[in-house]
Order: sequence, then C-alpha cells, then structure tokens
Amino acid sequence: MNTIQVKLGKRSHSILIKQGLLKKIPALLNAKNKGQKWLIISHYKLLELFGFTLMENLKKSGFKCEYITLPVGETAKSFIEYRRIVSQMVEMGCDRQTNILCLGGGDVGDVGGYAAATYKRGINYYQIPTTLLAMVDSALGGKTGINLSEGKNLIGHVYQPRGIFIDPDLLNSLPPEELNAGLSEILKYGIIRDQDFFHTLLEELDTIDSFNYTSAIIHCCRIKAKIISRDETELDLRRILNFGHTVAHALEAYLGYGRIRHGEAVAYGMLSAGWISKKLGLLKDSEFTLMSQAIHKLPLPKLPPMDTALLLPFIKMDKKNKHGNLNYILLKGLGNAVISKDVTEELILKSLKFLA
Repeated sequence: MNTIQVKLGKRSHSILIKQGLLKKIPALLNAKNKGQKWLIISHYKLLELFGFTLMENLKKSGFKCEYITLPVGETAKSFIEYRRIVSQMVEMGCDRQTNILCLGGGDVGDVGGYAAATYKRGINYYQIPTTLLAMVDSALGGKTGINLSEGKNLIGHVYQPRGIFIDPDLLNSLPPEELNAGLSEILKYGIIRDQDFFHTLLEELDTIDSFNYTSAIIHCCRIKAKIISRDETELDLRRILNFGHTVAHALEAYLGYGRIRHGEAVAYGMLSAGWISKKLGLLKDSEFTLMSQAIHKLPLPKLPPMDTALLLPFIKMDKKNKHGNLNYILLKGLGNAVISKDVTEELILKSLKFLA
C-alpha cells in the first residue's frame, strides 16, 4: 500500500492508495468506530456497483451505517441538495460524532464534504473517490463547496477529511470519456510542477489503453500533498493548482453545468492559459507546441459556437481575483507555474477566440 502524508498539524491525514482497497476500509476504520453513526453519501448507481457491498461489510464489522443518495453531476452541488442532505441527517439522528464517507466523484466529495464542514459546526468525513479526476485532484486538499448560477464553488469551506482511500480498481467502472477527463488533470501536474513527468505523459498518452493509472495517481497525489502541506488555504503556492481552471469554470457556468465535463473544460482552460503565457513571453513557442500536442492527444469534445465576451463575467467571479484584479495562473516554462497580475481582459478574449 502506498501511503502519502498531508502534513497540516492537527489536521494531518493520510492518502492511502492500493488496488482492492475498498474491501479493506472496514478494517482500516475499525479503530475509529466507537459506536457512532456512519453515513455513506453517494449516487444510487455507485451504491449498486460497490457502495451497498461496502455498507454491508461495515455493518458486519460492527458499524452503524446508513446512506444518502444524490443526483448525478453538478446538480448535486446545489443549495437544494445540500439542504436535503442535512435535513435527512437530522431525521436520521446524526450528531457531532457521526462520520461521513463520501463515495463518488468531485460532485459527491464537494457537497458531502461541505455538509460535514457545516453540520453541527463540523463533523469528521472521509473521501473515497471513484473517478480519476477526484483521485488526483478534487478529493485531496479539503476544498468543499456548492455552486451558484453565477459561478462554480462560490459557496464553500476548506475543511480537511480525516483520511482519503483511493482504490484504482474503481476506475474499471468508468466510461472512456470520464477517464479522458481525468487525464487532463494528470497532465496539469506535469505542466505546472514536473517537466520530467510531463515528458513521460507525452509518450504514454500515445497508448492510452495501456496507461499506468495507479503510478500516475500516486505521483499526482505526492505533488498535491506537498503543495497543500505548504499552503492549505490557497494564500500563495496552492493557487498554481488552479492552472486552466479560471476559463474552465467559466466554460462550465456559461455552457451549463453538465454540458462539458470538468476535466474537458480544464483542458481548454490550460490551452488558453498556455497561449496567454506565450503571448506574454513567458513560455517558448516550442514549449506551447509540446503542451498543445499533449492536450490534443486527449479526445476532447468540440466547443459549441460561443459569444466569448459573455464568458468574462464568469471569469471576473473567479475566487483567485482580489479587489477586482485578475490573479491568473500562467507558465514561466514547462513545469513552472506562476501567479500573474498582468493578464488583461483583452488577452483573455483573444485566448478564447484562439480556442474557438
């Protein structure tokens, strides 16, 4: 088993990565079971695939376990669904000792984590990501939240899980489109932080069918754990993890949540940020070409016709912005992300036209 530590003092926790790990969760959590209620939050389809088996295994090990289901996709991350979760928790008699298990992708982890952060002013929760994107990104770092029509993740809290259990075998249940969306986030780590990893991915993406997901997940988790341990609340270094996300979140909100997968939107956002980096003289033409080649090895959906000017209001709502000024994540060479205040609205619009 690969164990990666997120070092945050009293909020420190482990990321455990192993094929077949889902079956070992009752034993791993046994010492934490003091007779309290355990609550699985997930999609019904995921419960049918492996959640009900997990729940039965927990019950056989002496856990008092129940479940709450969510709709699929970003619809889950709404005030309506959040309120439904906490109302059901009250009806179930959940108290401050209750533990939540978030079994699912980023949508489940975000809203389930936010419920944990706010119910009774904070209860324990664990992340059990089931998508590639969640395994390398959204389940790590303690970001929780829900969406507004004005933008994504505008309501939320940084609230660390007590542990993260990653079982790469769960990826076998995913359609190719979901795996491809997760690969864009894996590419992001090489682009912003590890040039050698990027070049390895550039070669491995030529044969996606034999891609070593477990190895890539471990590498990405190590990178993110180090960044979070240095900057938990995104005051500085952690912002670089949002490379490509400013435009990605704008695309998701503009097109409508669920119309484009988050990882697909991130791929387009990285192309936009890379193009701006090149125009500002931070990224060599040859480096941008390599980055573009790597991203285009992923089968991305074609963007529909857009009025690019209408994306600007969503971009201005980005959480990295301060006092009306854009804080943009750019590249000063491959493997080296930087925070810039030199990105104008004109440059962003030009980059969006480049994408179109």
